[in-house]
Amino acid sequence: MDEIDKKIINALQNGFPICDAPYQQVAGQLNLTEQELLARLTILLDNGTLTRFGPLYNAELMGGALTLAAVKAPHDRFDELTDIINSFPEVAHNYARNHELNMWFVLATDAPEQIAQTIMAIEQKTGLTVYNMPKIKEYFVNLKLEA
Repeated sequence: MDEIDKKIINALQNGFPICDAPYQQVAGQLNLTEQELLARLTILLDNGTLTRFGPLYNAELMGGALTLAAVKAPHDRFDELTDIINSFPEVAHNYARNHELNMWFVLATDAPEQIAQTIMAIEQKTGLTVYNMPKIKEYFVNLKLEA
């Protein structure tokens, strides 16, 4: 990652324009061409520097729901269970934790009642109890990681 990549990452954490040519607008602000910006973003995604580039939506404001969930995944089945859980389109992301509940994942659904349905389906497919931990209160952190 060079200085231009760092500038791109830092700039994009401050928002992305909503207009007819957003990449062109950002590229201009960074003294790049649109093609250079897109090529660099592709490389950053392909090499794993960035794992995702896209909008974050508030599912609840759009009539959907979110929840944090966890399971106690036996270590000898961890990879298998990861594949099963990640096969559900409602799973936004999944990560390992050093805890008794060692696999955590976020569910995002189109409707609130789908949370319980998805949890039940995951339990049936994995044979594990899914611990649902819905948020009680939301806090805006405004986290930015300076590259």
